[in-house]
Amino acid sequence: MDDRKLQIFMDSLLPLFKAGVAYTIPLALVSFVLGLLLAVATALVRLSSWRIPELIARFYVWIIRGTPLLVQLFIIFYGLPSAGIVLDPFIAAVIGFTLSVGAYSSEIVRAAILSIPKGQWEAAYSVGMTRGQALRRIILPQAARVSVPPLANSFISLVKDTSLAAGITYVEMFRTAQQITATTYEPLLLYSEAALFYLLFCSVLSGLQNVLEKRFDRYTAR
Repeated sequence: MDDRKLQIFMDSLLPLFKAGVAYTIPLALVSFVLGLLLAVATALVRLSSWRIPELIARFYVWIIRGTPLLVQLFIIFYGLPSAGIVLDPFIAAVIGFTLSVGAYSSEIVRAAILSIPKGQWEAAYSVGMTRGQALRRIILPQAARVSVPPLANSFISLVKDTSLAAGITYVEMFRTAQQITATTYEPLLLYSEAALFYLLFCSVLSGLQNVLEKRFDRYTAR
């Protein structure tokens, strides 16, 4: 690496890191929390006996899982203005990622709930609990432990997927790399540097995932 490229590399470290911490991670966190709430609601509706809401939930999951996330973001940010709905890039990104997380994670939550033995339901009913009480006190806490590994993987994937928000002008880490590239004309260097930051963030999150899984394993019967 020559002196010019080394200087560009060093000068871009802080802007990329700041963009990751101030924009990429918050976008992922907000979208994941909202998406997880949507996922739980969607999973419960799909497991209910309410026919119309169940069909709506199934249709929502089918649409989101069957279309590319980038296309969804473009529809929200570039398409909705033609209908008179103009959204800030951050809001548009949160909506897009929330819908995506909600659809994919609802299948994880639904499978986790279905994995709980029926005897747990019967035990709850035998002591006079309603279905709602059984869900809150018995079923969902156990399903949460089962869901931790796949949901943690989903969050790590979401951190990487936030780079798609660059396509709707949200200035996260990848968009920052694009902006620096436009002035330095060093795409290989800057995009590789951005990739290293994504790798760093995801490696830290993977470590936290391992700690979280071990913590939950202590409460899992073997």
